[in-house]
This record gives sequence, C-alpha cells and structure tokens, in this order.
Amino acid sequence: MKKVKVITAEQAVQVVRSGDTVTSIGFLSSAHPEALTRALEQRFLETGAPKDLTYIYAGSQGDRHGRAGEHLAHEGMVKRAIIGHWDTNPTMGKLAVENKIEAYNFSQGTLNHWFRALAGGKIGVFTDIGLETFLDPRFGGGKLNDRTTEDLVKLMVIEGQEQLFYPCFPVNVAFLRGTYADECGNITMEEEISPLENTSVAQAVKNCGGKVIVQVRQMVASGSLDARLVKIPGIYVDAVVIADPKDHEQTFGCGYDPTLTGQFRAPLVASQPVAMSPKKVIGRRAALELQPDVVVNLGVGAPEYVALVADEEGVADSITLTVEGGAIGGVPQGGARFGSTQNPEALIDHPYQFDFYDGGGLDMAFLGLAQCDATGSINVSKFGTHVAGCGGFPNITQKTPIVYFCGTFTAGGLKVKIENGTVTIVQEGKTKKFVNQLDQITFSGSYAAKQDKKVLYITERAVFELTREGLHLIELAPGIDLQRDVLDQMEFAPIVDTYKTMDPRLFADGLMGLKQ
Repeated sequence: MKKVKVITAEQAVQVVRSGDTVTSIGFLSSAHPEALTRALEQRFLETGAPKDLTYIYAGSQGDRHGRAGEHLAHEGMVKRAIIGHWDTNPTMGKLAVENKIEAYNFSQGTLNHWFRALAGGKIGVFTDIGLETFLDPRFGGGKLNDRTTEDLVKLMVIEGQEQLFYPCFPVNVAFLRGTYADECGNITMEEEISPLENTSVAQAVKNCGGKVIVQVRQMVASGSLDARLVKIPGIYVDAVVIADPKDHEQTFGCGYDPTLTGQFRAPLVASQPVAMSPKKVIGRRAALELQPDVVVNLGVGAPEYVALVADEEGVADSITLTVEGGAIGGVPQGGARFGSTQNPEALIDHPYQFDFYDGGGLDMAFLGLAQCDATGSINVSKFGTHVAGCGGFPNITQKTPIVYFCGTFTAGGLKVKIENGTVTIVQEGKTKKFVNQLDQITFSGSYAAKQDKKVLYITERAVFELTREGLHLIELAPGIDLQRDVLDQMEFAPIVDTYKTMDPRLFADGLMGLKQ
C-alpha cells in the first residue's frame, strides 16, 4: 500500500468546498475530531468560506460549550443540518429555531443505517421506525422549522407494509477519528469509547468520491498495528492529521480511562445506598419489573435510578445493560462521559447495535417521561423553542417488546416528602407532563397499542398502563389523593376503575429484597 498523506488540520479543512455535504464522528463529548472541526470553524471565521454546507451526523456531538458540532453552528456556514440528537449542539438548535438554516431531526439508528446504505450503493433506507411519529411525513417528516420544505423521507407501501424511505445522497467530506495510524493510513481505535460508525462512514464517503480525513493521536510504522484492531483500512483514508493532545481527549475535560475501552477492568466497589427521593421511588418501582438475564437499555434521568437500585439490591449482575454507541455489559457512565461504559463486555459498531435494537433484541427498555398525552404518546424531542432531538428513542421504544417510561409526575420545583411509608406532595411542579397536546410525537401510543405492546408509565405517585382505550391507572402511592394529586395535575382524564396501592417497599428505608 502507498503511504498516506500526513497533513495539518488547517491543510485538511481546505478540501471542504462551499455547498459540500460534510459529516463528522463522535458521541456527545467522546471520540470527536476536535482539531478538524475547530480548524474548519476558524477558516470560516477568517475567510467566510466554506459556506452553505449540509452537515449530517447520526448521534449527538458536543458538550454545550462551543465544541464538536457547535464549531459549524454559524449563520451562512451551514445551510442544512440533518442530526440525530440536537441537545448537545444548542447553537445549531438556535439557528434552527430562528429559521436561519434548514433543519431535520432523524432517528439515530436510521442515520447509522443510512450511512451503511450509502456505502453499499443502495438507493436508501427503508424502515418502519418512526411511523405515526414526527418522523412520518404525515406528521412533519422530521422537519424542525418553516424554512425546511424538502421531503427527505417518504411514506411508501412495500409488500403491503408501510415504510419510511430515506433516499441516499452523496457526502463529500468525512472528519473521523482513531487512536493510531500507520504509515499506510490504517486506523485503530483502541483508546476510544467505541468504534462508533467510523467504518461505515469511511466506506460511504470513499465510495461516493468524497474525501476521508482521520484525526489520530499518534503515527506508527507500517506493519506495527494489530490487523484485528484496524477499523478504518488505509484504502479508505485520504489523509491523516496528528492532533495536539488537548484536541484528542478521550472525553472532553477527562483524562484517559482504560476501563472504558476494555484495556483494564475497574475493581468492583460496594455501592453506597441511594438516598430516598422521588426518582429513587421511580427507580425502585421500575426495578420490580426486572427479570434474570434480561438485556436492557436505560435512558437518562429517572431511568438511571433503575441501575442504581439494581446495584444497591445486589441484582445488577443478573441484567445486561447496553448503550446506543455500541457498548454491551458493564456500567454505563453519566455526565460528560455519557455514552461510554466501564468494564464493557463488548464494544461493537454503532450501526450493529441498532441492528440489534431494530430487530427487537432488547428485552426491555426504561426511558424518560417528559410529555405524555391521552393516547400514551410521548414527547422527548422538542419543547416549544427548545430542540432536543430524538436520538435513538424511536428505535428503542418502537421495537423493544416491553417499555417503561419513567419520570416525576410534574416538573419544575416539585417537592415531595417520603416518610412513614407514605408520599406527600409538599410543592407541586410548575409544569404538567400529562397534557392534551404534545409539542411533538416521539413515541406513538396508538401505534404501540395496536401492536399490544406492554407499556407502563411510572411516576413517584402513580403508575399507568397503555391500553387500546388509552392510559389506565393501575397503581396509586400511599398518601396520595387521587383527585388532588393525580387527576387535577393532568390535562386529560385517564381510565380509572380498579387500581391497587403501590408496593410499600418502595417507600421504606432498607433494601426491598429483590435478590431474594
């Protein structure tokens, strides 16, 4: 193989022309080619070029502090953004809200599979993920503002089944990242939190005549890399950039942690009991649903307490947690390191993880509850002028056979007292979550009900179950007044006939005895 070009980040970004379609890699604060996107931003600020770019990526890239995807968030620099999860790129979100760019939000899994389809020369991706949600052209087709008019997703009927079709189009430049490159451009990723979608994206861009630039920590001699660790072969790579260490942190603001890559294992440490709170109650009620040997995905916020409770109860080793980016097993991390996993059993490619999710491989999923309507539909992706994005939520909720939505009953200043086995609402939250009209449909309750999917909505004071007739109250916490604390805090009337009292163990100190 011929030797790969080794260039600076400033030289690398010269390949981007105005009007190009550009993609980059990363998962929140991890694995992003910071040197490259920062150099591209600097070029635009100094010269006004490149402009009118289309920026597309599958996951979430950024830390809300001007890094990663936010480097491209300048009026005039980007004409169109197609993003899986917007929340960590608020500057780009602001451009979308102000109608200064064309803005699309597609599901994380579908975008991963879109890159793989592009790599294989397919005409596009066919999927049922997102039917009857905001991704469906009948409900907006993933468009986020009035400026966005072109239909990039179409509704089709194939073999009698409705499908959403996402046509492929060329991507001109990919900014990727690895750990080591040899002189022929072969790239390994042993110090990254996951391989992510690097292989598929490199193939996609190379096969449609684009340029693939890879940022690495270090260059090594040809033949010195373990071929089993090479995730981007040199035949896909046009140039390599050796980054300054400050632009190549494993995760923004964090030192390298070998327990996130499988290089070492962290010792098991006895967990401290989780303090009693509404979220602990929610986590405990959700944990009652766990079964031995289940494979699970957890969302952020209240769902994270499911893992904390399982650990506290000594049953964490009987479940397998997974993370969208590709980690299987171990302990998913939060904060800046969200998306990584300590002591993973396996780290697979991002698109492969969504093959598993889309095929119904998960046994159950515990996800957030932000807004819910009378049909049991959920919104977690857009709230007024705030664009959060759906990420992998549509894939996970639509294809997992058992789904639990977990969250407090109201939000914004909620204060709850839990003592003597009862729940008292000291101060109600300012924002109601059970509403007549969702800002956006991220999960369709009516679509799920037609499939007879098991769906529970777990809060600190009540539990609901999805039925074809709507939300059915099935449990009420001790001390809670049905009318005052539940029905008066909802904008619609749920089905209320027979219900039982929530398990008293949820509100008591000490262990619940899940291990027994």
